[in-house]
Amino acid sequence: MRMTRSYVDAPLAVGQTLSLPEEVANHLVRVMRLREGESCVLFNGDGHDYAATLVESGKRDAHVRIEGAQPLENESGLSITLLQGIARGEKMDLILQKATELGVQAIVPVNAERTEVKLDAARAEKRLAHWRSVVVSACGQSGRATVPTVAAPQGVQEAALAMPAGALKLTLDPLGGHRLSTLGAAPGGVVIAIGPEGGWSPRDRQALAAAGFQGLQLGPRILRTETAGLAAIAALQARLGDMG
Repeated sequence: MRMTRSYVDAPLAVGQTLSLPEEVANHLVRVMRLREGESCVLFNGDGHDYAATLVESGKRDAHVRIEGAQPLENESGLSITLLQGIARGEKMDLILQKATELGVQAIVPVNAERTEVKLDAARAEKRLAHWRSVVVSACGQSGRATVPTVAAPQGVQEAALAMPAGALKLTLDPLGGHRLSTLGAAPGGVVIAIGPEGGWSPRDRQALAAAGFQGLQLGPRILRTETAGLAAIAALQARLGDMG
């Protein structure tokens, strides 16, 4: 039986007795029906799974003892950053969830000129917290013990210029100069830029090109924003990463 993995935002060490956050305690004790003396698995994003035993539970809290730590080696050797034009509601959640399952290391949401979702400071903060929770949940489901970073929403030019100088920077373009077959090794990692529902504007494309982004052809069909990034990540993992 596959054990549910729960995320805890705290340092974990073998022999430690830990009071679980209320949300985690509620899930394990009241949803999963974990009983005292039974086992669970915790992770905190440091690359390890921690075997734990429930030692005490109450109406609002639960305590576990960390019994062991197991390093996980399921991270891709290809560092992929997804620079994603912000999409509406469930589309953005889907992109974040599946990109995490496919092994991205970082996600940078961007406000493009044609982005249909306009976030003020307060809404942006709430959305960022929600997006990070989606990524954490996807890590728990997919067996990852390293949590991809999710940056605060930013402009296209700001995000593009902040990408590592040594990375292979790509954006999908049916007339692009690259195909999967022409891509060489990318020791500096890959950044893939995907536009929002309305696509990149000419000004956005100019900003990406000025920051060193090159066009990648990925088939003859036009892909929606919630498909494009996931297809590109899977293709890159198959060509250069751990899905080949």
